[in-house]
Amino acid sequence: MNAGSGSHAVAGGLARHVPVLVRRAVDWLNVRDGGLYVDATFGTGGFSRAILSAAPGARVIGVDRDHRAIAGGAALLAEASGRLELVEHRFSGLQAILAREDATVDGVVFDLGVSSMQLDQAERGFSFRLDGPLDMRMGREGPSAAEIVARAGERDLAAIIFTLGEERHSRAIARAIVRARAERPIESTAMLAEIVARAVPARPAPIHPATRTFQALRIFVNDELAELAHGLAAAERVLKPSGRLVVIAFHSLEDRIVKNFLSLRGRAPAASRHRPEAIAAAPTFRILTKRPETPDEAETAANPRARSAKLRAAERTDAAARDTPIDDLLPRLPSLAAIMRGCA
Repeated sequence: MNAGSGSHAVAGGLARHVPVLVRRAVDWLNVRDGGLYVDATFGTGGFSRAILSAAPGARVIGVDRDHRAIAGGAALLAEASGRLELVEHRFSGLQAILAREDATVDGVVFDLGVSSMQLDQAERGFSFRLDGPLDMRMGREGPSAAEIVARAGERDLAAIIFTLGEERHSRAIARAIVRARAERPIESTAMLAEIVARAVPARPAPIHPATRTFQALRIFVNDELAELAHGLAAAERVLKPSGRLVVIAFHSLEDRIVKNFLSLRGRAPAASRHRPEAIAAAPTFRILTKRPETPDEAETAANPRARSAKLRAAERTDAAARDTPIDDLLPRLPSLAAIMRGCA
């Protein structure tokens, strides 16, 4: 039964954040009675709720690095009557989380990006719509966006904004940031948005000129692309044979990482005279979506956030998980640690 039926327990109520492509995701997960599933980006619980509603005996482990998301899941936790467990953790740590359970899982779903809940909290600093401290951290650790803006060199700032924000005015923006911070610290979202807006040539545009810069800093502060690559590799290790992986991405860089990961894992490694044993290795995933699924017109009309969403799904084979490095999936950028050391 799909998640839209609402006939089972935990079907009541609406999450504040509207999940995108949730029905298709649950369909691809092939949720079954007695199955164990991981909602790797719990958020406000929309996907967990849908999975629990799809089969009366399904269980879910909801994972989120944002402690507020975990705390906000208390009501759903109570409704689920023992079928839901919530864990505050990065999803790159799925192996460690599942090791506690001594279990493998029937499905893993990732709903990537920032949630409406985070954007709407001014004190989190994710958005310039509401003035607040320039923070942007999804978890409770690591440097804030204000610290990166204060410490990164002009060249590194430009590279971050160009690569992660796909902003063609990145050099001018980086130059403006460095010039402005020499006069006073850039500590609020409004200050940074104003600096960026002045640096970008005025022109009619559907989005605010600071949108791409804020996106780039958020992705960098939270190391989101490396988290994704390591999260996918962790999912490969915790999924049972025939278990399903579903990923919904909203950013072209995220989707590219998912596409390339599944492409690599969906075929046998190329022969190598240095690693002849790789010839016999079998694919670890069978790709289910040859092209990514996108929302229909009704969903995009009801939820504008859905416009850029792309869903990819794959099924785990019985081949052993691979130990091959995944860093080649990532763009080349200075590390957070190097910038904080002042040696990026």
